[in-house]
Amino acid sequence: MAEDIRQDNRANFSAITDHNTNGMARNSSVASGKTGASKKLVIKNFKDRPKLAENYTEDTWLKLRDAVGAIQNSTSIKYNLEELYQAVENLCSYKVSPTLYKQLRQVCEDHVQAQIHQFREYPFFSLDNLSFLKRMNRCWQDHCRQTIMIRSIFLFLDRTYVLQNSLLPSIWDTGLELFRIHIVNDSAVQKRTVDGILEQIELERNGETVDRSLLRSLLGMLSDLQVYKDSFEERFLIETNRLYAAEGQRLMQERDYLHHVAHRLEEENDRIVSYVDQSTQKPLISCVEKQLLGEHMTSILQKGKDVFEAFYKKDLAKRLLVGKSASVDAEKSMLSKLKHECGAAFTSKLEGMFKDMELSKDIMIQFKQYMQNQSEPSNIELTVNILTMGYWPSYTPMEVHLPTEMVKLQEVFKLFYLGKHSGRKLQWQPTLGHAVLKAEFKEGKKELQVSLFQTLVLLMFNEEEEFSMEEIRTATGIEEGELRRTLQSLACGKARVLNKNPRGKDVEDGDRFSFNNDFRHKLFRIKINQIQMKETLLITLVFSSSTYAHTDYLYLT
Repeated sequence: MAEDIRQDNRANFSAITDHNTNGMARNSSVASGKTGASKKLVIKNFKDRPKLAENYTEDTWLKLRDAVGAIQNSTSIKYNLEELYQAVENLCSYKVSPTLYKQLRQVCEDHVQAQIHQFREYPFFSLDNLSFLKRMNRCWQDHCRQTIMIRSIFLFLDRTYVLQNSLLPSIWDTGLELFRIHIVNDSAVQKRTVDGILEQIELERNGETVDRSLLRSLLGMLSDLQVYKDSFEERFLIETNRLYAAEGQRLMQERDYLHHVAHRLEEENDRIVSYVDQSTQKPLISCVEKQLLGEHMTSILQKGKDVFEAFYKKDLAKRLLVGKSASVDAEKSMLSKLKHECGAAFTSKLEGMFKDMELSKDIMIQFKQYMQNQSEPSNIELTVNILTMGYWPSYTPMEVHLPTEMVKLQEVFKLFYLGKHSGRKLQWQPTLGHAVLKAEFKEGKKELQVSLFQTLVLLMFNEEEEFSMEEIRTATGIEEGELRRTLQSLACGKARVLNKNPRGKDVEDGDRFSFNNDFRHKLFRIKINQIQMKETLLITLVFSSSTYAHTDYLYLT
C-alpha cells in the first residue's frame, strides 16, 4: 500500500517553466525514478533596458542642484535625502556620471568663488586681525560641513565613477582644492590670515591669553590644504628667529638666564602640542636653542661655571657635613675631573672643604682628650666641625637664647680651640643646628630628631605646661617668621608633639601651646619637619640628665 502511494506521488511531478514579464525564468524539475531531486534557479537580464522618462536627467539634476544650493545657503532641503541619494544612483546607472560630476564641481566652484568677496570688500576687509581670523575660520568650518553633506548625497557617484577614475579627485578633495584655489591662495587673504596667526602667537609669547582652539583650527586648515609649510611655517620660523635673537641679547646677562631658556623651550613644546603642526617641532626647537643658547655658548659656559660652583658647593657641603656622601673617593674623583676641566682656581675652595673636614677630625680627637682631663667631667659629648668661612657656603647668622648647658659647652670648646690657635675668631651658626631629644609620653619613650629652633621651643615645656607665642619668642629669641614656621611644624604637622589652642593650620598671635602628652607614633625615633632637617649638619652637642638627653647641631666658622 505504501509503495503504491509513492509511485502515484512521483507520477504527479513534471517540469514547470514560468515566464515572467521581467525576463526571469524559473526551471523546476524532478527526475522521475531518481532520489535527491534538484532545483535550478536561472536569472536573465532584461532583453531591453527600461527607458528613462523624457527630461528625467534634466529634472533630476535640477532637483539635486536645488539641494546643493540649500546646503550651501544653510536653508532647509525640500527633498528627502534618501530620495536624492537614489536619484544620483539612477543617473550613474544610465552613464550620466561624467556629466553629473562636472555639473557638481561647477556648482561648488561657483559658490566658493562667491565667498572670496566677503574678505575683499568692506566691512570685512577693514576688520582687525582677530576678527578677520574668526571670520575666516567660520567660512572654513561652513565649507567643511557643506562638503560633507554634499558628499553624503553624491556618495554613489564618489564610490563608483570617481573611484574608477584615478585622475579625478574625490568630492572631499575637490572641496579642498576649490577652497585652496579661490580662498586661501588669494594673496591678500592668505597674507592677512598668516599675519593674524603670527600676531596671536606673538601675543601669547608675551604672556597674553589667546584663543588656542581658533589657532588650532586655522593651522589645521592650512595643513589640510597643503599650504602650511609655504604659507605659514617659513614665516613663523623667521619671526621666531627674530624674537629670540633679540631676547637672547637682552637677557643674556641676567642671573636666571638658563631658567628662562628652559621655560621658553617648555612653552614652545606646549605650543606644538596645542596647535602648531607636529612637523614644525624639530625646526622650531632648533631655532630657539640656536638663538638662546648656541649664539651665547661661550658666555654661558663662563657664567654654571659660576652658577655650577655655587650649587655644587652647597650640595657638597650638605653631603660632607651630614655624612651622606656615598664615597669620599668618588667625591675626590669628581673634584679631580673638575680641576682638569675648569682649572685649579675653580676647585681650590672645594678642596679646602675636604681639608676642613679632615682637620676637624683631628681636632675632635684632641678635644675629647682635653675633656677627659677636666677636673669636672661632663656628661656632654660634643662634635665640632671647624670650617673656614671662605671655603663654605655663606649662611646668615642669627642670635638666639641658648640654654645654660649649651652656652657652657660652647665656652669650653672656645677656650680649648683658641688656646691652640690664637688670633682666630669663632662664629656659631644656630640656623643650621639640629638636635635629638629624648621625650617621654603616655605611650612611652621616644626620640625626636628636630632642628635647633624646635629644640629651644620644646625644652621650654620642661619648665611650664603652657606658653603663648609671645612668651616663646621672648624666651628663645627666635625671629618671628622663623618661630611661626617652627611652631607650625610642631603643632600643625603630621607629628604634633604640641597642642595649639585654638586649632588651625596657621599660627596666630594669640595662640597658646602645650605639651601633647597623648602623642603616639609607630616609630621610636621620629623626624619632625624633614625639609628643614635637610640643611647642613655641623656640630653635635649631647646633654644627658636623668630624664632627657638633648642633642644639638651648631655651625662654627
